[in-house]
Amino acid sequence: MISYTPFYQTLYQQDRTEYDLIFHHGISANTLYRMKQGKPITTNTLDTLCFVLECNVSDIITYIKDEDEN
Repeated sequence: MISYTPFYQTLYQQDRTEYDLIFHHGISANTLYRMKQGKPITTNTLDTLCFVLECNVSDIITYIKDEDEN
């Protein structure tokens, strides 16, 4: 399962808000909503977030193995 926990940690560490991403960088509110719900986003969106936040993909997402999967 993909987790967006690192994204929220990165925002906090950079003292940035979702408002900043939406209104100053053009990230859609729907994208941020999808992330909050743990739903997939595109690699283009990941690329844009990395550019805006000047970070690596690992600062936005992480993979957590689902213990129910073999």
